[in-house]
Amino acid sequence: MDIRFDGRVAIVTGAGGGLGRCHALGLAARGAKVVVNDLGPGAHKVVAEIEAAGGVAQAHGADVANAAEVADMIAAAEKAWGRIDILVNNAGVLRDKSFAKMEMADFQRVVDVHLIGSANCTKAVWNGMRERNYGRIVFTSSSSGLYGNFGQANYGAAKAAMVGLMNVLHQEGAKNNIRVNTLAPTARTAMTENLLPADAAALLSPESVTPGLLFLVSENAPSRVILGAGAGAFAVAHILESPGVYLAESERTPETIAARFAEISDLAHAAPMENAFGQTFKFTSLAARAAKDGF
Repeated sequence: MDIRFDGRVAIVTGAGGGLGRCHALGLAARGAKVVVNDLGPGAHKVVAEIEAAGGVAQAHGADVANAAEVADMIAAAEKAWGRIDILVNNAGVLRDKSFAKMEMADFQRVVDVHLIGSANCTKAVWNGMRERNYGRIVFTSSSSGLYGNFGQANYGAAKAAMVGLMNVLHQEGAKNNIRVNTLAPTARTAMTENLLPADAAALLSPESVTPGLLFLVSENAPSRVILGAGAGAFAVAHILESPGVYLAESERTPETIAARFAEISDLAHAAPMENAFGQTFKFTSLAARAAKDGF
């Protein structure tokens, strides 16, 4: 079955170029009305592209880190089209330096745009999605946040935060059919053009990522998925936890942990946690089982 967005209204932030532009074009090509958000003039150019192809779009220049400007963007979209069904949190900036040399103002700005900006936009559409019992939200993470990258402490911290936000909103939105996912793309964009080798950059087109995004906001989308995408390849990342080892009170020392760390960290039977209490109940179950067995 074809994935379509006819009758749906979508917002794509940071859509004046790069990944956001491709996401906006992809949604519009499959029937969505699209709010193209960007601080620069690129948003109007993308709207023109969408309209030239027969689609429907409007531009808005909200700074996602500014809650009042975000509220204005949502109000304009709702006035024109009545609701928001899909939100793609894509806006981002880079301020790369090693942590030793990084000014905290640059740390703050990156966190403000990526994390606070995503939270601002999501908060602005959340109640409407709950009332209509429909919503599809994507946060944009990065391998820098999932796995680390030298010189990107600010960016990595903000991008790792996307996963935490997704995990909670997945739970809070489930009863209202709001599905929340995270895209972790790698692509050749204005933000990355000076960071990638030429041969890799040639393969990493933004267009090669967008099919993954369209799946994550589709009618039958999953929820709480971290989808990696780049160069036409797609993978799912998981946060796993080892089964754990119970230590009797007499052994509960850092020395015992050091001696048994290979066992404690063994991932042979690792599993993801459904929620925070999953870990709590696992640990208490280990303790209760040990007590029952006379450990």
